[in-house]
Amino acid sequence: MRRSSALLALLMLTLGPGGSLGAARAQTYPSRTITMVVPFPPGGSTSIVGRVIADKMSELLGVGIVVDNRGGAGGTVGTRTVAKSDPDGYTLMVGYTGTLAIAPSLYRNAGYDPRKDFVAIGMIGSAPSSLVVHPSFAVKTVAELIAYAKQNPGKVNFGSAGIGTVGHITGEYFARATGIKIVHIPYKGTGPAVSDLLGGHIPMSFSPIATTAGNVNAGLLRALAVTSAKRNRLLPDVPTMIEAGVPGFDAVLAYGLVAPAGTPRAVIDRLNKALRDALASDEVKKQLELDGTEITPSTPEQYADFIDQDERKWSELVKASGVEPE
Repeated sequence: MRRSSALLALLMLTLGPGGSLGAARAQTYPSRTITMVVPFPPGGSTSIVGRVIADKMSELLGVGIVVDNRGGAGGTVGTRTVAKSDPDGYTLMVGYTGTLAIAPSLYRNAGYDPRKDFVAIGMIGSAPSSLVVHPSFAVKTVAELIAYAKQNPGKVNFGSAGIGTVGHITGEYFARATGIKIVHIPYKGTGPAVSDLLGGHIPMSFSPIATTAGNVNAGLLRALAVTSAKRNRLLPDVPTMIEAGVPGFDAVLAYGLVAPAGTPRAVIDRLNKALRDALASDEVKKQLELDGTEITPSTPEQYADFIDQDERKWSELVKASGVEPE
């Protein structure tokens, strides 16, 4: 009896006051390396943002954070993997508009539910896409592009990071809004799409501003517009789509951190604090500003609400784009 009582007392001590193994684990979290999944190949804006955040959070948490790029199917392959991972706080994902807001509407079965299969940790920020063209393409404004496309229906290609990504839907939305017909060329990430654009293999692309601004400023690409409602500090002389004559056009992409559903609340709170502290640091502010990202820290609840609102917004844009669910 004495031995049984001792074991029970030890078990209760291990479980803690809340009486749950999850709470006990959370008290010692993190105790080993964390994997942060970016569901796209290296070189894209999601990867850039993820690595900046991972480096600072690793320093704040005192453990290594490995960024794992798992591209495929517009980001849904990596996202499905994280949805099925153990909810122990050691597998996280950089949440992104394309995977959490667009894919559920674009695919009849994306393989996950952004509301049920993930728990929000916190928001990182938002940034516009940019409409960029190769310098050899004989258009210098959005109006000239529209006129050219109307004279050459179905003969203008545009690249994106893949089917179902922000660049894809933004391009289709632009075509529907302006009454033109352009042909989508999907790539396995923003990096490959921009590389082909720089090489002149495609004439234009809708790509995150973080991946195009440097090439625009170097004269290697020409920016016609940004897709936000206001101009971006990286390309202050480039007009918004609204300024360029496309009324009401507003299609920005957002980033945040999520974990598999069921991750203990104490772990989420620990990660949220580390994320907010990272976003408040001067080095992260500077790096993200250089990438054109507007920092918007949040609580887990605020980011969960944003994911819900963003999914509803982009489901309407998917409909407006004319892209049929696959």
